[in-house]
Amino acid sequence: MDQLALLFALLLGAVVSVPVGDRLGLPAPVLMTLLGIALALLDFVPNVDVPPDLILPLLLPPLLYAAVRRTSWRQFAANVRPILLLAVALVFVTTICVAAVAHAIVPGLPLAAAVALGALVAPPDPVAATAVAGRLGLPRRLVSILEGEGLFNDVTAIVLYHVAIAAAVSGSFTAWEAGLDLVLSAVVALVVGLALGWGADKLMDLLGDPTLQIGLSLLVPYASYVLAEEFHGSGVLAVLVTALFLAEYATDADDVLTRLAGHTFWDIVDTLVTGVAFGLIGLELHNAVRTASGRWAEMLGWAAAVVGVVVLVRLLYLLPATWLTKRMHARRDYDEEVPMSWRETVVMWWSGMRGVASVALALAIPLETDSGAPFPDRNEIVFIAFGVIMATLVLQGLTLPWLVKRLGVRTDSAREKEFENQLAVRAAKAAKRRLKEIEAVEDLPEELSEQMLRRAFEIGVRISPDMGEEGRKEAQQQRVRRLRRVRRIQGELLSAARHEVLAARSEPGADPEVVDRVLRHLDVRSLK
Repeated sequence: MDQLALLFALLLGAVVSVPVGDRLGLPAPVLMTLLGIALALLDFVPNVDVPPDLILPLLLPPLLYAAVRRTSWRQFAANVRPILLLAVALVFVTTICVAAVAHAIVPGLPLAAAVALGALVAPPDPVAATAVAGRLGLPRRLVSILEGEGLFNDVTAIVLYHVAIAAAVSGSFTAWEAGLDLVLSAVVALVVGLALGWGADKLMDLLGDPTLQIGLSLLVPYASYVLAEEFHGSGVLAVLVTALFLAEYATDADDVLTRLAGHTFWDIVDTLVTGVAFGLIGLELHNAVRTASGRWAEMLGWAAAVVGVVVLVRLLYLLPATWLTKRMHARRDYDEEVPMSWRETVVMWWSGMRGVASVALALAIPLETDSGAPFPDRNEIVFIAFGVIMATLVLQGLTLPWLVKRLGVRTDSAREKEFENQLAVRAAKAAKRRLKEIEAVEDLPEELSEQMLRRAFEIGVRISPDMGEEGRKEAQQQRVRRLRRVRRIQGELLSAARHEVLAARSEPGADPEVVDRVLRHLDVRSLK
């Protein structure tokens, strides 16, 4: 098996792991990690031959961009306190604790190298957390915190990692220079992210065609990451800023086809890249195991100690931090996403899995320092990092569904339904207002006006059949049943039309391009 065949095996596993995980009740990222471990044990499977410095820029930009598409800037802005308190600050605390323990137990490990180890194992993986938590029916506030924590933790941890690596390679460290680097890195990332977001928005308007717009959306996160890194900024933060800008300002409510196609496209990208990333984690374990040859007891002891620090620090930090955040929440005039019980805090604690970013940072550790000497204890750092990743990802990932079920933490379906009803009412009222505006400038026949008024009401009913007052629900339910029947019959009519048009594609003299254009029109009509 060569490298290309191995890549196709991981891509196939990424697709298959989703339905298999749903049937087994296990997260797909965990299954892909186990698949990578199984492949690594086979003699005919080659070692992964990807340059370490390419893993982060190849995998992280599309994963971050896909994750940000599921949220919004206003959600982050509304929850900036819990994100900063429960996420960014926790990275610093974890990094310091891990560095102190590693420096004490690993003989000869320099402090700068220990800080680099702490930084690369500190951030929970946003992909792993959301992929696992999103399928367990957790409350939306917990998923929001995990998303924000994972995304912003990566920014903080990667900047700390680069500062520590620079200190270890050069042999010198100045606190004020490190602080200045942090600030400059963030400023450059913000400028690059906003500039690229604005430019991509304008370019998408010029392109017009949905296919080209979606193709551009795939290039944008890579461009943002690479450009920011080129100017010594944070590539991760630049991607976040660009994605948030486009999600906020580059959304056309009437561009239905681009939105639907883009959503499907990024679901595919997210599934495939996530599968490959976690498959690589399992495959790279093979190299870490070779490092421990002859030193198993000693190195496993180091890894177990760091795993204990990572897990324990997260729990000891979250308990008081969550209490403090709830106290802040009680003084706010608007809702803020915070864990509302000790059960939710425990679930959040156990959801701190490490993944892609930690692997990429571990593999990206330089082989040599500026003096030409080997990087101090590089093999030991990589082994400990993989021990943390495996313990948190596999152990916590496999047991999190059981823990969620045991604690009875579930999404607030009543609250979500209420919000859905509110949106349905707003949508119907907006349609009615627009109808009145049209009637003011156009002379509509009474029959057509009444028909359009019913259609405006039906817009809301299709979204939420329970919208409206209690006394009108029976009539609404009857309309819903009639609408469903009409849509079913209309669907069968459109299906017959599509089959007929598709059959014409194989007829002699038929122009496939014309057939596809007509078929596309029918497909879009089916969505209405």
